[in-house]
Amino acid sequence: MAEASRVLQTTLIPSFHPQHKSPIFQSLPLNFRRNPIQCTVSTSNSSTKATVPRKISWGCESDSLENASALQKWLTDSGLPPQKMALQKVEIGERGLVALKNIRKGEKLLFVPPSLFITADSEWTCGEAGKVLKQNGVPDWPFLATYLISEASSLESSRWSNYISALPRQPYSLLYWTREELDRYLEASQIRQRAIERVTNVVGTYNDLRLRIFSKYPALFPEEVFNIETFKWSFGILFSRLVRLPSLGGKVALVPWADMLNHSCEVDAFLDYDKSSQGVVFSTDGSYEPGEQVFISYGKKSNGELLLSYGFVPREGTNPRDSVELSLSISKSDKCYKEKLEALRKHGLSASQCYPIQVTGWPLELMAYAYFAVSPPSMSGQFEEMAAAASNKSTTKKDLSYSEIEEEALQFILDSCEVSISKYNKFLQASGSMDLDVTSPKQLNRRLFLKQLAVDLSTSERRILFRAQYILRRRLRDMRRGELRALTIFNGFRKFFK
Repeated sequence: MAEASRVLQTTLIPSFHPQHKSPIFQSLPLNFRRNPIQCTVSTSNSSTKATVPRKISWGCESDSLENASALQKWLTDSGLPPQKMALQKVEIGERGLVALKNIRKGEKLLFVPPSLFITADSEWTCGEAGKVLKQNGVPDWPFLATYLISEASSLESSRWSNYISALPRQPYSLLYWTREELDRYLEASQIRQRAIERVTNVVGTYNDLRLRIFSKYPALFPEEVFNIETFKWSFGILFSRLVRLPSLGGKVALVPWADMLNHSCEVDAFLDYDKSSQGVVFSTDGSYEPGEQVFISYGKKSNGELLLSYGFVPREGTNPRDSVELSLSISKSDKCYKEKLEALRKHGLSASQCYPIQVTGWPLELMAYAYFAVSPPSMSGQFEEMAAAASNKSTTKKDLSYSEIEEEALQFILDSCEVSISKYNKFLQASGSMDLDVTSPKQLNRRLFLKQLAVDLSTSERRILFRAQYILRRRLRDMRRGELRALTIFNGFRKFFK
């Protein structure tokens, strides 16, 4: 949907449901193309031998305006009404929609008709391939991922060829980071684990489709086209551009033209289907003059979530929804470890849990987990209550308070914050002299870009932890001063009565 970090931005749905998982990591450029598939169904169980891919790429460089111009003409010819915006090179994002005329606050823009949506109901150029996937009950995400690959491989035969040609050849996605790069650059952030899980899920989804469907229909799904690299591309497109439309019952769709809008943390405008105009629109929450880039919001996401799905990190301090995941753990040396672990599992929790911390504070569940972690055997009767309150799956938010262990709970959170801060400090101190260990100029530029993204993310997440550290230290200091004052007064009374 967008293409950037500070300099590169890339909709709105960060999850899908794979069938299996497999820990495979690769990071090779997409650099192939094939002739249109001959749509003859084959039920052979034998897999075809992969042929050498043709060195003709899909998509374009993310700053290409030639492909963008062809896309704009095709959309107009296909029914897109006249627009007050045009696709141009921009400072924030490599391409974006720029105002051609004065745009008022609250004005509705876009009006992309349903005939230009890509959904699970879209017609396939190779209808037999789509029929096979539907017969096998493939869910929307992998269905759409396979559809994109199939349409891209059909070249000009596909109705969507102009759209696909304008998509980035390699989306700015953590799917393209190698395991070594994830471990190296995101070692301090909890986003690293989520990125690993996402890559694993994509690989697992591909393997599931390959075993259940592709290998049985090699004429429809040849391995040189439907492989892990093409699935990284298609899922990268879906993660960064797929929209959920609330007014259509949450239906997911790729919306050409609308997905060229870049994100701004300062706006709350979002895409949705408008029943009166019968198209995807958004209402601006600010005014724009000719030449200004028009923005929407990709949702209330942290910098880490934006990096995970869209491949960019907003400038430090500009994202009011930014947060950092803080890891908390029950100590194995706890006298009630087994009993506590059983209570946690009952509510879908584990011995180690992550909770989001924002500059403005932390959720009630985090405090409940801290109480739970430090609670002594004498409070075993409250373990169930604490574990339930610590679960973010709980339908009722309960603000627990145990004054007798509050100080220990706050100290527990502070200790966890400081452990996390030390990891960020270590990474940021080392990043300046980090050996990038590459010889190719192009690869060096890529590594420098990834490292800068990691530095930007680590700096913003550490900033939040510093704020939490300050608040916790102050609260603990005030509590201890209050206890000391009370003790001083008590001792004074004792001396007086003596």
